[in-house]
Order: sequence, then C-alpha cells, then structure tokens
Amino acid sequence: MAELHTRMLMLATVFAATALAAPPALAQTAPQGTLRIAIDSDADALDPTLARTYVGRIVFASLCDKLVDIDEKLNIVPQLAQSFEWTDPKTLLLKLRPGVTFHDGSKVDAEAVRYSLMRHLTLQGSTRRGEISALESVEIVDPLTVKLHLKAPSAPFLSQLADRAGMIMPPVYTEAAGKDFPLKPVCAGPFKFTERVPQDRIVFDRFDGYWNKDAIHVNRVVFRPITDATVRLANLQAGALDMVQGIQPTDLDTVKKDPKLRAEVNDGLGYVSLTFNIANGTRPRTPMMTDARVRQAFALSIDRQALVDVVFNGLHTPVAQAVPPASPFYDPSVKPQPRDIDKAKALLAAAGVKAPITVELLLGNNPLNLQVGEVIQSMAKDAGFDVKIRSTEFVTALKASDAGDFEVFFIGWSGRVDPDGNLYSFVRTGAPLNAQRYSNADVDSLLDQARAVTDVAQRRSLYGKVATQLNQDLPLMYLYAPRAVFGLSAKVSGFVAVPDNLIRPQGIKIAP
Repeated sequence: MAELHTRMLMLATVFAATALAAPPALAQTAPQGTLRIAIDSDADALDPTLARTYVGRIVFASLCDKLVDIDEKLNIVPQLAQSFEWTDPKTLLLKLRPGVTFHDGSKVDAEAVRYSLMRHLTLQGSTRRGEISALESVEIVDPLTVKLHLKAPSAPFLSQLADRAGMIMPPVYTEAAGKDFPLKPVCAGPFKFTERVPQDRIVFDRFDGYWNKDAIHVNRVVFRPITDATVRLANLQAGALDMVQGIQPTDLDTVKKDPKLRAEVNDGLGYVSLTFNIANGTRPRTPMMTDARVRQAFALSIDRQALVDVVFNGLHTPVAQAVPPASPFYDPSVKPQPRDIDKAKALLAAAGVKAPITVELLLGNNPLNLQVGEVIQSMAKDAGFDVKIRSTEFVTALKASDAGDFEVFFIGWSGRVDPDGNLYSFVRTGAPLNAQRYSNADVDSLLDQARAVTDVAQRRSLYGKVATQLNQDLPLMYLYAPRAVFGLSAKVSGFVAVPDNLIRPQGIKIAP
C-alpha cells in the first residue's frame, strides 16, 4: 500500500509539475540556440581546484577544457594538449595547441599549465591534491611545451588530467580574483560565464574565441538545478527543457514511449556508498564510529539487490568495491555479502551494544535519495538500528561531511577512468576527500603499489585486496554501481554518451 500511495503521488506530481514546479522563465519558449539542461542539484564552487560534485563536472564540461579528455571507448585523447608522451616512467611531455586563449583573452601557454597544476596541488582546500600528489615539478620547455616530473611512476596520473585536475586557468586573472574566482570563473572552454543565481540557474554564452568553435552549435547553455526527478521529466515533456540529467529509472519507459523524447542509458565509472564517520569532527563518538563490528552489523542488515530493485527498478548493479563491473580492474571475487540479520545481531552482542541503536543518516534532499534512505531505515530496523534521516541541500551536506558533522552519509562518486580516482583520495591516510578520517597502513601501501605498476592483472589484484580490507574496516559501504539515464528532446542531436556521464556540448545541435 505504501508503494502504491507513493506511485500515486508521483503521478499527481507529473501532471502538476509544469505549472507549479519551475519559475516562469523555465516554462517559456527558449530563444533559438539555447540548450536548456536540468541537473539534479545545484553545483558547488565553480573552481576546478575546489569543486567536488558530479553536477559540477557536468557544468565544467561547457566552461573549462582540460589538458586531455576521454572518448566513449575510454581512450585518453588530446584537448588543450595537442600531444602527450611519457619520455620516461616519471616524465610526461605535453605539447599545447597553438593560438588557444582563455575567456579573458590571455594565452593558454606553458606558464598557465604550470600555474594551474601547482594551484591544484598546493591551494588550501584543494580537492585535486590527492589526484596529482605524484607531481613533483613542472618544467617549462618553451611557451607551448611542458614536462611534468613525477616523484615516482604513476599509472593513473595521465587519466587524472582528463578531469578537473587537468583544467587550466589564466594565472593573472585567477590570482587577482582570489577567493572570488568561483563567482566569475574564467577558463578556456567553449562557453564563458554569464551569470549564476544559486538554486535557480547557471548561464554560459558561446565563446567566439574557442579553439574548436566549429564543434559548437548553440549560442547559450542554461543549467537549471531541479531536485525532483518527476519535475525534471514534466518540464522535459512540456518542452521547457532540452536535456535532463537523472531520469528516474521508474520513468524510463515513459520517456521511451514519448515520440517527442528519447533516453540515453549509460554504464558509469562510479559508485554509490554509505560513508561512516570514524574520526572526523567533534561530535560525540557513537558505537558506529568506534567499532567496526557495529558497522559490519549495519552492512549485514542491508540487502543491496533489494534496494536496487525497489528504488531503481533493478537498473543498477550491487557492488562491494569502488571499481564498477564495466572496468577491467573490477575483481569479480569481491562480492556483496548477503543480508544476514542473525549474524548482524550476533556482531552487536559481541560489541556489547544493545538495541535500539540510534543512527543518523545524512543525505541530499532529493526525493530519490529519500526513498533510498527510507529503504535503508526499514531494513536496518530488523537488526536493531533506529535510523534517523537528516535531509539537507546537497552542497550543505558536503560541507557537513567535510566538518565531520555526520555519522553516516549516503553519497555517490561519479567515477574515473582509472580506479585510483575512485579510491586514493577517499581512503588514503590524510587524503583530501577522506571525510571519515580513515587510516590503515596496509591500505595505504596497496594503493601506493597500485600506482607504481601498469600491468592490469597486477593492479586488479591489488585493488581487490584493498576492497577486501575496506569491507572489514568499513569506512565506506559500497552499495551499487549506478547507470546514468539522460532524457533528451527529440530535437536534440549530436550528444555522445561517454562513461564518465558528462554532457559535452561539442557536436550538440537543436533543431528549430
């Protein structure tokens, strides 16, 4: 009955959403040449050095080109760097495209690369530091050539430059802007910043000086944060949007049956997990924080497959590791434990913890997250856990996580081509995204070893050992590897789905 009631409410929301959910500007006919994209939450800081959200990465794809990119087959391909070559295991040679300029008219040159990489590496609060921590120095060979010298060989290093760590910013402008850079960011991408109204819109206009301008076929991109998937779909159906990130799996058939729409379903590189606060912040220590047996009991109370089936119509894949099944580094021997309430209760008894055990679950405040939280709440109750859901705007939740103001945090990671990007910054001792403050010398050693070798089978084995240890310590409980579902107007063509599930504007056209 509860499920039927929920679905009736969702249907009612669909019919009402166009009139009630969006500001009037969203419902108006867009000017020719404007690509209107809905994202499922607002982006965080528009600063490649500090940003950390998936929707932020989608926004950056229109604003900031990178040294290299990836294609739909996960090959690393040139972008701002015209070519790249390992001259030895610790030296990466990059030759930049000539004649490329930033939005402020300054040149993209070797000094800009040096400045940006060192900013990523050293700026206080940088979330890129762990990604390129192998970098020792940047040598300027000539105005369009740099050599990146590493402390030690690093198999994943080049792949990190295919994301925000490879985004280049103008040195003079960035220094002058200081902490205000996110308010008016300047990069070298196809669109330049126009305006941002928090929780309402981010607007970019075409940059006429873009080096690859022939690939850009729209004059403006508008990103609209809309947390409710039903509202996003209703506005797409009404023609108020051209693209939607985050179509709910239960709405996939609706999109497929609508001749005015189409869907793109794509395997991803990331995961969704529960992060357990172990040693961050000043909150009173709870049994969940201090005893791995309590975390193991909580994990045993969750049926990952049932969670995926109930909330996502079985679209996603249950996992117990940070590496998704689509990756060649996935270890098939590391499987999710089946739900076992008796074993969970035995672990709690061994830990000397009596039910009910109150647990606070922090999550972003969109309806789909709340559904996941409610399923976890119901499942965990059987083992003696009383889960209290704390729902807040996603960027606010991230800040709470950074400050240690959480006990358990439901959060996803959009993933990277190399599995190091899914692990190192999150579980390595002292790494910038290690919000739970987990530390294990064996895990540190395994991660360092995996960076130092290139053989796929050898690295797969090392990451399998990391996953095995993490499943014992449980700083994170990996739940599932998500698939991305995009909704598009039939008028939109040229969108290429890449496994990182970003929206690259190159090639996208909108028919009149």
